[in-house]
Amino acid sequence: MKKIALLTGGTTGEWVVSVKSAVTIGQNLDPEKYEVYKIMLTASDWFYEPSDSMKIPVDKNDFSLTVNGRKIKFDAVFIAIHGSPGEDGKLQGYFDMIGLPYTTCNALTSAITMNKAYTKAIVNGIENLHVAKSIQLIKQLGYDRDSITAELKLPYFVKPNSGGSSIGMSKVKHAAELEAALEKAFNEDDELLIEEFVEGREFSIGVFKANGEIKVLPATEVIPSNEFFDFEAKYTPGAAEEITPGRMSDEERARVAEIVTAVYKKLNCNGVVRIDYFLEHQTGNFYFIEINTIPGQTITSFIPQQVAAYGMELKEFYTGILEETMK
Repeated sequence: MKKIALLTGGTTGEWVVSVKSAVTIGQNLDPEKYEVYKIMLTASDWFYEPSDSMKIPVDKNDFSLTVNGRKIKFDAVFIAIHGSPGEDGKLQGYFDMIGLPYTTCNALTSAITMNKAYTKAIVNGIENLHVAKSIQLIKQLGYDRDSITAELKLPYFVKPNSGGSSIGMSKVKHAAELEAALEKAFNEDDELLIEEFVEGREFSIGVFKANGEIKVLPATEVIPSNEFFDFEAKYTPGAAEEITPGRMSDEERARVAEIVTAVYKKLNCNGVVRIDYFLEHQTGNFYFIEINTIPGQTITSFIPQQVAAYGMELKEFYTGILEETMK
């Protein structure tokens, strides 16, 4: 039986989501195939907690555990950490160095995709893919507010360049709101992105690799009751209407599948990723928003919804990802 480390926690505000994701994954890993050890990572500690009163530290030299005098080494790591250090390439680099396979994109892809501006530069040029006009700001370099308002059309989104779950993001409708939005985003990150608003329907779609094949899940259409799909809307049941599969024509479905498969290949992805996009109202054009290389797996998250709409059990889905990892 293969020994799997299910790695959760993290060092950012997203650790709350990571813990919930790990619960879903843990409940759906096949007990007949895998011996699963849930490992918590915090800023100061990596440990396995077999019971409330017991914490067994991880030996970081080879990512092993010693339980009751028995040394446990893992066959693979299922990384369920959103944000740093699970999604930004740091852990991937560590696992590469000790030769342990993991379920996510590699270190380089993970690091690049945490940076929204770099990601957009790489995917730009894929056939039928559009990117909204944007400006990248770096805190240390300062910025000129007039040149921002001259270059971009209102409304626009201001968002931290790294980070997820829409933390620190604002929609700016009037130039007077820009300063507060910049301050909010700079509280989360030293780099930020100001992006023109695309008037369209918003979707989120899962793409994964199993049996050596890239597969596209049914997309979820997001209709936020808030101004946009923010942290509250993402994690409060009922705060956004979510339709899976989303309403797309056959042509749109086929075109989107081609585009997101090309994105997955161009960014050299592995495991399951989630790509967010708009279909512009007037044109139906596909506008790339961002890619999430460790998408949430909580009960209210898109991926479990999409796996169900695909006609697959989560157990089968996670098995496919782990088997692909251990090839």
